[in-house]
Amino acid sequence: MELAVYNSKGEKTGKKVTLDGDVFGIEPNDHVIWLDVKRFRNAQRQGTHKAKERGEVRGSRRKIKKQKGTGTARAGDIKNPLFRGGGRVFGPRPRSYDIKLNKKVTKLARKSALTYRAKDEAIMMLDALAINGPKTVEYVSVLKNLKIEGGKTLVVVPQKDENAYLSSRNLQGHNIQIADNLNTYEILDCDKIVLVGNSHEIIQDILKK
Repeated sequence: MELAVYNSKGEKTGKKVTLDGDVFGIEPNDHVIWLDVKRFRNAQRQGTHKAKERGEVRGSRRKIKKQKGTGTARAGDIKNPLFRGGGRVFGPRPRSYDIKLNKKVTKLARKSALTYRAKDEAIMMLDALAINGPKTVEYVSVLKNLKIEGGKTLVVVPQKDENAYLSSRNLQGHNIQIADNLNTYEILDCDKIVLVGNSHEIIQDILKK
């Protein structure tokens, strides 16, 4: 698959880039995509939820009424889960939601996601993201020149770009990611992917190992 390379002004540079079919043109596997997205979203959960159970609620341990002869159900102390203010039965406890996936599975998921984006013609090539300092105006100007400012975008840079990150972090729906850290969820959760410089080569090298 060949893509035209654009510059920051939104003009074609005359260069073309060929994307590797082993990464951007495979037979997609929907199940592994689901697994990898689930793994990523689970990893975002803190897992610090906690509810007090019967043994943790403050209150007396005294038996509140006699066992028999009241005409109602027997009851122990005031911390009974059936009473208002009592402990919760099987309440949530702190836990980890992390899911382990094999490297081959995660690579297949990312290749499948990239294949879908390539089929949807949702990938663009940019020769360089030249931003002089942390200036949101310049970043927005690049998006306008590429005619992608209206939707959600994922800009993939070959290495860490502090200026680009600081310029885009307060823009809702616009994300910047380093090619090494690209994940399946971010690939799918955008309208357009902009590959800057040689970021596509880095992605291909990682996913073909």
